[in-house]
Amino acid sequence: MRAVEFRTKLKNNRIDIPKKLQNQVNTSKNQDVRVIVLIEDNGKEKDDFQLLSTEEFLKGYAKTDSVYDHY
Repeated sequence: MRAVEFRTKLKNNRIDIPKKLQNQVNTSKNQDVRVIVLIEDNGKEKDDFQLLSTEEFLKGYAKTDSVYDHY
């Protein structure tokens, strides 16, 4: 199996293959392929995860732990 990687935009829920790569993927019409779709993060999911992680971490923080804040 060989891999071909490219960036494109979804148009009407379709993935356009760049013209320069079309001959590589059109060599056999009934060939099996594996498709992996990676979508760029808009940052919100990362921010939500960061907030949840911080909240969960601080649940275990006690006032007596503050002695370590200014060493």
